Amino acid sequence: MREQEIREEAALWVVRLGAGELPADAAEELRAWRERDPRHARALAFAEDTWSALGQLGAAPVETIPLAMPARARPVPRRPRRLLRRLAIAASLLLALGLGIEQGSQRLVPLLADASTGTGEIRSLRLADGSLVELDAQSAIDLAFSDRERRVRLLRGEAYFHPAPVSAAEPRPFVVEGAGGSSRALGTQFVVGLRDGGAWTGVLEHSVAVSLEHEPRDGARERVLQQGQSAGYDAEHGVQPLQVDLQRATGWRRGMLVFEAVPLQQVVAQINRYRPGRLVIADADLARREVSGMFRLDSLDSALDTLARELGASRVGLPGLTLLY
Repeated sequence: MREQEIREEAALWVVRLGAGELPADAAEELRAWRERDPRHARALAFAEDTWSALGQLGAAPVETIPLAMPARARPVPRRPRRLLRRLAIAASLLLALGLGIEQGSQRLVPLLADASTGTGEIRSLRLADGSLVELDAQSAIDLAFSDRERRVRLLRGEAYFHPAPVSAAEPRPFVVEGAGGSSRALGTQFVVGLRDGGAWTGVLEHSVAVSLEHEPRDGARERVLQQGQSAGYDAEHGVQPLQVDLQRATGWRRGMLVFEAVPLQQVVAQINRYRPGRLVIADADLARREVSGMFRLDSLDSALDTLARELGASRVGLPGLTLLY
């Protein structure tokens, strides 16, 4: 699970705790979630501190968003003001935690990059050697060309590369660096993306040599990928093959997001890269529901309306935040 998703889930647990004592089954679910990953415990503690700073903990119990109410049992709200108040309480915590805005060093990435994109922005650029690069939304690269190699550092997000081929006139190899590893082009078109502390590479044409800077704790240090193959890598697990539909994964190049049987939580994480504000799922059961479909990047609000309708969910917009529940 990504850090952003962990923070969101921790925030929603704390909102629920603010309403009073949890039922036994929910308390057990929270305990199991907290112990499953050290990051969960840290995120929960931080969310509790933030909630306390907002003056909510220790106050009179407030009604809040149920995390796992079955759709058939969800009542039709009779008091819209009370509903909006509950949502506003959750929104206050989510926004106070900094969800939906770039944090820490991420704010500095565009300043350190030679090329970057913001939310919903896709950019194509031609490098000095003639290579083509397409940056996905919320992505950034730094160029480090030298006499020995053409190195591109992926600082954030995802990018497609179509390098100018190695030749007598251009003998330098083309290398994309990211997350402690590198992808060296072998006359190819490929995509590289950062995720969850590591990175992944997918080959659209010819082949790519993927390698780690240091020996991993487990798994292979290097692997050559052929057309249609993909691999993920990090310092813990080494270079591992991935099963990726590259046409779906690179749908952003054609102005589309394509999903097949993907949990709504992952769909929302992608949509947040292309849509202003922050979209948050305030229902754990809803977050796990699988979604299939094709969504145009230029009409994501319409896509959200369709998703909410088909999933039987409600959608409420607040300043800088949209909640699905």
